[in-house]
Amino acid sequence: MVCIVVLFGVFLLFLGEGIVRLRHWLRYGNLWSVEETFHIDGATGLRIPTPNTVRGHVRINSLGFRSPELTVPKPPSTIRLAFLGGSTTYCAEVSSNEATWPHLVWQRLQGAFRDTPVDYVNAGVPGYGLDSLLRNLEHRVRPLQPEVIVIYEATNDLSFDTYELAKSRGLVFMRPDESRSWLSQHSFLWFLIVKNLTILKRQASADIGADKLTFDPHELSRGFRRRLTELVRVSQAAAPIVAVATFSPRLRRNQSPDEQRKAAVTSFYYMPHMNIEGLLNGFEEYNRVIREVARDTGALLIDDEHRIPSDARHYTDSVHFTDAGSRVMADRVAEALLAAPTFRALAVRSFRAGLEHDTPPTFGVRTEAVP
Repeated sequence: MVCIVVLFGVFLLFLGEGIVRLRHWLRYGNLWSVEETFHIDGATGLRIPTPNTVRGHVRINSLGFRSPELTVPKPPSTIRLAFLGGSTTYCAEVSSNEATWPHLVWQRLQGAFRDTPVDYVNAGVPGYGLDSLLRNLEHRVRPLQPEVIVIYEATNDLSFDTYELAKSRGLVFMRPDESRSWLSQHSFLWFLIVKNLTILKRQASADIGADKLTFDPHELSRGFRRRLTELVRVSQAAAPIVAVATFSPRLRRNQSPDEQRKAAVTSFYYMPHMNIEGLLNGFEEYNRVIREVARDTGALLIDDEHRIPSDARHYTDSVHFTDAGSRVMADRVAEALLAAPTFRALAVRSFRAGLEHDTPPTFGVRTEAVP
């Protein structure tokens, strides 16, 4: 009888493992990890999407970007957009490449300027902070001759900066991805069970415990300001228009305590040293820095981060968008660019360049429908 119970238990475990891996395969095109779609680039040392791969709903072009193929060198008549960011720009959680907010921004702009070809490169890579964005720009994006660069990042830098501060105070010793057990590394089911139990535990103790980090927001953000300023300056040397967007987390001050705990679900996992107030202060401080850097550098500011509703319809977790959230994010960015006189002037110059090079107005426009 005991053997039957044990065998039945083992059967259920294997069944559960198979179900979660099948679900993951249907969503991401592989049986274990989204990480399988990336490799280390030997030339730059950067972790980048593997070129010419299709995994589930994620398609990577021949240059290693989650975007359509690009003409290289860029035609003089074409406006090329480049989107720099982490996982919240890469958008693994949405249903297709066409549902990512960079693609939707391109679609809006091409629809507004039908006689001026527009293309784009989604240079977002999960896990990238500003230092990686800078290297990605210099080695992989700048050679593509973008004329518009949009920067969207804060959460990875906030996680890194607060982790380093918490580590210096003895509050944490390893990041979540460094402390996974052997079983969590080899069983997807066990990894999800441990991750979700960890999140529930941290939600329950969100505002208690001596292990929660306290900090001066202005001191914490010094490194972020320096890194963002450098990235914007280098971007401005690479492209005539550079825009920075304030970051849109799901966590908001006007939520109830229960809503805040739900909104902070993955933020607690990656920043276990933080409480609700710390997360709110951190995101608000980094957005304040984004606004000031835009003002000081003359970059175009894409504001109104709370335009995206803070609910499960628009967010899959604390920071990543659903299809619906991606659409609102795209509206934020596209409307800011369309309202910018510099962008409209760029469209006029590109149209004239096409005429001067005897390029038909529709050259370079993709075959997909543009509204």
